[in-house]
Amino acid sequence: MSESTRAMSRRGLLVAGGALATTVAATGESSALARGEAVPRGSRSGDGADRARIDVHHHFTAPTWVDWAEREGLVQRQELLWWARWDLDSTLALMDRAGIATAVLNPTMQDRYRTAAQAREGLTVVFEAMADLVAQHPGRFAVLAPAVLDHPEVTTWALRRAFDELGAVGVSVKANYNGVYLGDPSYDRFLAELDERAAVLFTHPLDLPGGTPGVPTVPGIPNFMCDFLLDTTRAAVNLIRTGTLDRYPHLSVILPHAGGFLPQIATRMEAFGGFCTPPLDAARVRDHLHRFYYDTAGPSAPSGTLVATAGADRILFGTDWPAASADIITDFTVPAIETDPVFTDRQRRGIHRDNALRLLPALRRAQGLSR
Repeated sequence: MSESTRAMSRRGLLVAGGALATTVAATGESSALARGEAVPRGSRSGDGADRARIDVHHHFTAPTWVDWAEREGLVQRQELLWWARWDLDSTLALMDRAGIATAVLNPTMQDRYRTAAQAREGLTVVFEAMADLVAQHPGRFAVLAPAVLDHPEVTTWALRRAFDELGAVGVSVKANYNGVYLGDPSYDRFLAELDERAAVLFTHPLDLPGGTPGVPTVPGIPNFMCDFLLDTTRAAVNLIRTGTLDRYPHLSVILPHAGGFLPQIATRMEAFGGFCTPPLDAARVRDHLHRFYYDTAGPSAPSGTLVATAGADRILFGTDWPAASADIITDFTVPAIETDPVFTDRQRRGIHRDNALRLLPALRRAQGLSR
């Protein structure tokens, strides 16, 4: 079954939040974080002073890739859901409305290739599309390298091209492949390549292993409501259990959706970690919880638990566009940060921008900043 059908149940959220970003207009937002900030070059209109956020959770399905994939028989255009119908005009409108300076493009649907040769051809289409966007809209977009773990040699080639030719700021990978979660030894070759580059790994969940893609595990409850968060949580706990961040000390990992349930079960892990294999002591759990990064895509719950678990300097702004609609982003995701009393103004600026620039220095080049 196609990945486009896996998110079928998310349509309700889209409708509830407002489906069409093409109808939005820039709001001229002027939050404290934007005042005095270096202005990104390459703004579409105006002086860009109202755009300062960096979106690290932005799904990108290149229209040219859809054309290619349809010719190859990998997708059927009429079956694609909203999150796979990325277009430039609605994206720039959303970015302006939400005060986003730069979106980090995370290529979707890159696990459909039948052969290594087809994977290389499809990735070439994706890379060309991302390169064109970066060139045509300076400062507005940065790119992630997609991992195609079913084809290790292609992944090595893709990493080389993405980092060395396109200036990728990180790598995208799913929380699990065929039920095998990040942290398993089968990922070692891939993670060793990333560690050599001191790369940042962006994870993302899907349906839980063992279920039917696109079919709710619990009737009436879309899988993205709970199962996606558990998928992320399983990957994070497995990374802690296997000591992956110790074995690859130059690797950084971003957990989406505020880390799934990880912050909420932090104390539980400290108390019951001894039942894992190998056993986890409380100090090790606390240390690793502070070594992940967490994005705000969701929207997430009030942030006190996450700040207490990881620290505000480990939180990054993310939207989940276009899976999350423009109205969800502007009515829930952005206000959740702006109005949450747990954050100081300095911490808000860090979440919106400075934490990402510190973690991903290549973003400074993407934004045309010299400092």
